[in-house]
Amino acid sequence: MSRYVERKKSWWQRCCSCCSRGEDVDDYVRGPGGTGGRPSDRVTGGDHSSGGDRIPGGETTTGGGISGGTDRNNGRPNSNIEPGRPENNNDNSPSMPTGTLQIKNVDLLKSRTGENRRSHHTDEFEYDELIVRRGQPFQICVTFQRSFNPKSDQVCVILNQGNSQPITLPLVKEFDEGGWGCQVAEASGQNATLWVNTSAQAGVGKYQLSVKSGAGTYNDAKLKVYILFNAWCRMDSVFMDNESWRQEYVLNEIGRIYYGTEHQIGERSWNYGQFDKGVMDAVLYIMDRGGLSPASRGDPINVSRVISAMVNSMDDNGVVAGSWSGEYADGVNPVAWVGSVDILLRYHQTGAPVKYGQCWVFAAVTTSVLRCLGIPGRTITNFASAHDTDGNLTFDVYFDENMKPLEDKNSDSVWNYHCWNDCWMTRPDLPAGYSGWQAIDATPQETSNGIYCCGPCPLLAVKNGLVNIKYDAPFLFAEVNSDKVFYQRTANGKFKKVHVEERAVGHCISTKAVGSNAREDITYLYKHPEGSAEERNSVRTAAKYGNKPMPDVVADTEDTGDVSLSIECQDGVSMGSDINIRILLKNGSGSRRTASLSMAIAVMYYNGVCKESFKNEECSVSLNPGEVKSVGMTVSYNEYRTQLVDQSAMMLTVSGIVKESGQKLAKQQTFRIRTPDLIIKVHGEAVVGQQIVAEIIFQNPLQTTLHNGCFHVEGPGLQRPKVVQVGDVGPMKTVSITERFTPRRPGPRQLVASFESNEMSLVHGVTEVMVQ
Repeated sequence: MSRYVERKKSWWQRCCSCCSRGEDVDDYVRGPGGTGGRPSDRVTGGDHSSGGDRIPGGETTTGGGISGGTDRNNGRPNSNIEPGRPENNNDNSPSMPTGTLQIKNVDLLKSRTGENRRSHHTDEFEYDELIVRRGQPFQICVTFQRSFNPKSDQVCVILNQGNSQPITLPLVKEFDEGGWGCQVAEASGQNATLWVNTSAQAGVGKYQLSVKSGAGTYNDAKLKVYILFNAWCRMDSVFMDNESWRQEYVLNEIGRIYYGTEHQIGERSWNYGQFDKGVMDAVLYIMDRGGLSPASRGDPINVSRVISAMVNSMDDNGVVAGSWSGEYADGVNPVAWVGSVDILLRYHQTGAPVKYGQCWVFAAVTTSVLRCLGIPGRTITNFASAHDTDGNLTFDVYFDENMKPLEDKNSDSVWNYHCWNDCWMTRPDLPAGYSGWQAIDATPQETSNGIYCCGPCPLLAVKNGLVNIKYDAPFLFAEVNSDKVFYQRTANGKFKKVHVEERAVGHCISTKAVGSNAREDITYLYKHPEGSAEERNSVRTAAKYGNKPMPDVVADTEDTGDVSLSIECQDGVSMGSDINIRILLKNGSGSRRTASLSMAIAVMYYNGVCKESFKNEECSVSLNPGEVKSVGMTVSYNEYRTQLVDQSAMMLTVSGIVKESGQKLAKQQTFRIRTPDLIIKVHGEAVVGQQIVAEIIFQNPLQTTLHNGCFHVEGPGLQRPKVVQVGDVGPMKTVSITERFTPRRPGPRQLVASFESNEMSLVHGVTEVMVQ
């Protein structure tokens, strides 16, 4: 046994960073934390994308075993092994000769508190089955009908996924790094403890385990093993060499999602719930529906691309049906969801798309799926996010000869914000240097190779304008770094470029920080500093590689002028309050200037689409040389209350002309109305298995009744998703509900809730609960 532990310790030091500190494998448990500082956005130590020879079609050969089953003595295919088929092991089989090794029982040592689950970082999963991460050994205990002699008796483990060829794991003296195999850890009488090692390129999913001895193969339908990606294993293509990052991007169940505008960033909590009972089966069902073969499930590139396609319902009746209509009577308002669990379980149960979602729902569900499978993932928000519909890498605005918008040509849009995902992996399919964070986008906007999916695309390619790098780099580049170009039609039908706004899109790209609820700005990963030589070079590089010609334009004639215009809006006006706006004009010339202004307020959907303006004002402002003046505008609650749509956003458009110089003035500003927060109070001490009470309180801030109010409540390890109807809430009235729940798992937890009604949504709350 001591020789075995020494050998295993050496293997761990080669394979797993957690164990390079020198512990024996028997003492291997979750590490205490990661290193400080900001890690590089590229994989440390180069790509570890393959532990063996790649075979066309995704199969991998390693030194530890041959996929499909082999005779370990001569390497020939073992045609006797069939998935789920016992060999001489049924009740009618003749009794074995004395001394033949017959298996009596197999124990997978699958307890959630046991060493297998803890060392594989799967003890949080609310499953009783064995869940392990690939490329890392786990133990099983085999009981025989006589004493086991490790020197002369032979056994092997067989793993089978679905209808694929069984994989035989023979006894080996040394584990091949990242390969299949098993070893005898300890033998005592009729019991033998085996170390089982899976390939670091194994297809993730559910396997049936069986054990073969000289008397035949022992099968039991209960011997199920879930194998996941392993961010702790250096041989795995999702390896992440930072413990604090792994804790955040694989194991954290609660996230923060950012929304609003770049000037008024809001945040909300989200229950990813990747460890909740039933979620993993729902995720594997999604992969089945996506047509992923067992051979393809070992490659995170394939898996993440299919996830981006399957989370939306376009093409394939995937998980979430999108709607931006404002009418959600036959489903759930997208802003009312507080987590992914209910969505994933509903989809698995019905097989029908869950209604409804918008970008943050698609992104949050994608994060849940990634983390459940073991791929490090995070939710990203990009403020002022361009949607380039014509693929020319710019956001284009077209006007006629009189500077009236040409609506039939203005198909591009800028969303107030847009959410997608980053996931972490090596990219052996690309030149060196593109491993690390990859962007994927599950919101169905444009097709990729005929399917509504997007990515994975290296952030480094987006940053440098290398839109020839797969997958879908042109679309992602345009979202964060396209120029806003204004074109005017001339008399001969051609267009002239009248203005270029270089800093129009891609601001405050945000994600939840590692180890805290703070917002981390990761714009630097997606683009060089605005206006820098590197950033301009990226735009030129993207244009060079782009496959779409620029519009037929004549020479640039950009407006210049000496009067500047800016807009100031109140930050976070509360629902029910009036909005005060200031327009600032500055005369930079040495002469008197007179500006005629038109101001229009329109309600705006968060995807950049505006309704018709509901308030318009005009004025004339005289400015002495060097003078600065402000023009005030007030929008009362009674003016906007019947106009609002989801997200409670509006856009102010100011346009005008300077009388003396003919200078044209134009500026747009988006802003949003702040909705109230929920108050959540937990009474008493939270203990696993003991009921506890939480009070959730909402106060209506309006002078009008809110109709059909309801609460959505959930929390990982605390409360399964639940909807509580409360009916109408009168003007300025307070409503509260009392929720009783029984914590299922210890440690720091969060209870998340939202409130929605016909007249008001986007009301959220969260509270921390420490469970003993």
